[in-house]
Amino acid sequence: MFTTSKLVIAAAITLVCASRSSAQSWETIPEIEIYGKHFFYADNGSQFHIKGVAYQQNWAPHGKMGKHKKLQDPLTDGKGCRRDVPYLKALGMNVIRVHDIDPNANHDDCMEQLAANHIYVFADLGIPGTHIESRDPKWDVGLYRRYTSAIDAMSKYKNVIGFFAGNEVFWKADQTKTAAYVKAAVRDMKGYIKGMNYRSSLVVGYAGSNDRTTKDSASYFACDADEANSAIDFWGYNLYSWCGNATEHKYHDSGYEEAYNFFKDYPVPVFFSEYGCIDADDGSSLARHRPFSEVEAIYGPMSDVFSGGIVFEYFKDGSKYGLVQLRGDKVKPYPDYTSLSIQLARVAPATTTKSGYIPSNTPPACPAKSDKWKAAAVPLPPHPNSQLCACVADSLDCDIVTNDTHVYGKNFDYICGVNHALCAAIVRDPALGFYGGMSHCEPRDQLAWIANQFYKGANQQNQACYFNGAANIKKPFLHSECKDFVKNIARLGTGYVPSPTGKGDAQVTRLSVVSSGFPRPIYEELGMPLFVVYLCISVMSLGAVVFL
Repeated sequence: MFTTSKLVIAAAITLVCASRSSAQSWETIPEIEIYGKHFFYADNGSQFHIKGVAYQQNWAPHGKMGKHKKLQDPLTDGKGCRRDVPYLKALGMNVIRVHDIDPNANHDDCMEQLAANHIYVFADLGIPGTHIESRDPKWDVGLYRRYTSAIDAMSKYKNVIGFFAGNEVFWKADQTKTAAYVKAAVRDMKGYIKGMNYRSSLVVGYAGSNDRTTKDSASYFACDADEANSAIDFWGYNLYSWCGNATEHKYHDSGYEEAYNFFKDYPVPVFFSEYGCIDADDGSSLARHRPFSEVEAIYGPMSDVFSGGIVFEYFKDGSKYGLVQLRGDKVKPYPDYTSLSIQLARVAPATTTKSGYIPSNTPPACPAKSDKWKAAAVPLPPHPNSQLCACVADSLDCDIVTNDTHVYGKNFDYICGVNHALCAAIVRDPALGFYGGMSHCEPRDQLAWIANQFYKGANQQNQACYFNGAANIKKPFLHSECKDFVKNIARLGTGYVPSPTGKGDAQVTRLSVVSSGFPRPIYEELGMPLFVVYLCISVMSLGAVVFL
């Protein structure tokens, strides 16, 4: 039987390679667009169902670095794509999901090969070390720069469908405040795509796990509230609950029936952004014999609600989920590769056309705050604006002069410990929807702001702007284009933050530093109560300050 399977795979790959004469390119391939809760081909209006696989070596969940401690963008490896694309096509794939995009690399070769075989791409915007995370949630100029650079790199390829602004960023009730930052990222990336005049079919969504927060988070990301353009364009569901062979009650017992009933009224497309349960979790050979019996349900009775799914994963790279193993330049398919290809070849999902479909679903209500859901629907975190941050920092009398990020945490803790009020500008409180005017800036600019507040509160004595050599007095400079920015932030640092324009890079140059890797300062735990204290305390109360 396995010999027969190998012959079938070889024949399919030969057919794929022979058919390239009529192939599309990434410039001519029909775009995929969203209308209502479905994906459609933009050229003829026929419905598009996702038959995908995660295509990423050296990947680990929750933003962790893989075992090789090195990012690998598979779309920069033309040779690897020539090795794998025939197997992807023979498998029946029309989508791959790539987790780690290198915005400085060239992707033309792989994207051309994928387009030639009618394969589209979903790309994640974050990478390990530069993403929104539940432990220290934020949405700042460093993350904005990373996310927009990934969009810049991939936007020209018409076989890119869209982007994930996050993947399983939170999964417990006490982490749900993180949702506000992800939704702010969705808002800003949608705005960025529009502002840069990239094609309107590019979309931004989120991939959530199957946990106790799922229903609230799905509602939160799709609800309309008062924030313009902040709702997701699609919802990805990472679900591994259907394990083993199909049984009489599997559709119900696996939770697939519950998922179908919950999402049938959802206003945007839903698909499985990860699926493919391993029935044997002991590392045995059974891990490579997944029957993929859930495929019949996904592309059968669920296909009027779910737009298909993305199997985890193509490569066996230290995980038990890989469909193939690489041996040098050769690909060795596992038995579950064959199982999946057979299952996908059998399906006939329900279809409609764009012209014959009238969207009727409306956005859900935003979840109320509770012990189980901690993120306010409005306002969301401010738009990261590097130009504003640079303008404000240049206008200060006392500035930070070191790039040593390890020093920052100690000084954050010291200044905020002397007087919490000084740190109101950098407070972030998603539960109450309060964000200081400098909360979106990188640590150096944030520290410069509060150091300057400390300095002013000490009657501008020289020793109040030292901090063991981390700061120094300088002549403030207010660029003409900065006046409105500085005025918006105002004395308290809690003013309105305007949206960035263009690529969002500061027109006023300022030395940048790494935005991660320093100790977590006290100010992130302050929240609204301490801000209220600030409003009650006069800046003149700093007479008892102890100077470093």
